[in-house]
Amino acid sequence: MSSIQTPNKEIITPNGTPIPSAKTGENEQKPTQLPEVKGYRILCAVPEVKESYDSGIIKSDKTRNIEEHSTVVLFVLKLGDMAYLDDERFPTGPWCKEGDFVITRAYSGTRIKIHGKEFRIINDDTVEAVVDDPRGYERA
Repeated sequence: MSSIQTPNKEIITPNGTPIPSAKTGENEQKPTQLPEVKGYRILCAVPEVKESYDSGIIKSDKTRNIEEHSTVVLFVLKLGDMAYLDDERFPTGPWCKEGDFVITRAYSGTRIKIHGKEFRIINDDTVEAVVDDPRGYERA
């Protein structure tokens, strides 16, 4: 282990030297752009979850969190450099393109958060359908 956390939440090296944390703003390293997906991967954004039901009742944070994690609809942001290039697996060409809303299995992909917004990195063969309007689609 290369760092230790003290009881007052300060991060220090094993020799006791303090390491500036992102909370203090010192040497803060935040992503400035979306990651560049590689290979046959696709970077997708998770659509915003509605804060209330159609009846007007506000959803709990836990409910919204579950809906966000289990969503089956994603928005395609970037395709990896090798996505859909295998002619044997994709004889008719790409299944989706940047800017499409796609349907995938619930919980699929690698989940990442950038500035509090969730994104997923999925494989190109994870896409099961493309939809024009994602509203109304939910996991059954």
